[in-house]
Amino acid sequence: MRHGKKFNHLGRKTAHRSAMLANMACSLIEHKRINTTVAKAKALKQFVEPLITKSKEDTTHNRRIAFSRLRNKYAVTELFRDVAAKVGDRPGGYTRIIKLGNRLGDNAQMAMIELVDFNEVYTTGKSAKKTTRRSRRGGKAKTAAPAPEATSNEEE
Repeated sequence: MRHGKKFNHLGRKTAHRSAMLANMACSLIEHKRINTTVAKAKALKQFVEPLITKSKEDTTHNRRIAFSRLRNKYAVTELFRDVAAKVGDRPGGYTRIIKLGNRLGDNAQMAMIELVDFNEVYTTGKSAKKTTRRSRRGGKAKTAAPAPEATSNEEE
């Protein structure tokens, strides 16, 4: 029975689970997005977001805490150097989980987990589209439409 158990054990012993989450977190920090199952993605989100919060304040103590969880000095360096610079003003919610459908072999639910600030499609694409829509609805469409009609009528 799992009464009072607050997190998903993922069918693994403690050492295996912590090693797997550390490896997945290192891959997420290095590649900025990974594909995994939905259950592992949700567990990874709970594992990595407190580390990203700690990386905002670059102290020796926070680096040692991150290294004790990640066990990879290159991932810790990238976390405190690149990732912390991008998420400095964000108050939380550093990762996004996008469901991808079911895996072909065992029908497991798959998902992509990514760092929010490193996705260029969502961050820059939305703002550019909004400004384009506003400008098209503005004076350009109204002033451009009557002028060609008037010139075409005069030529005929």
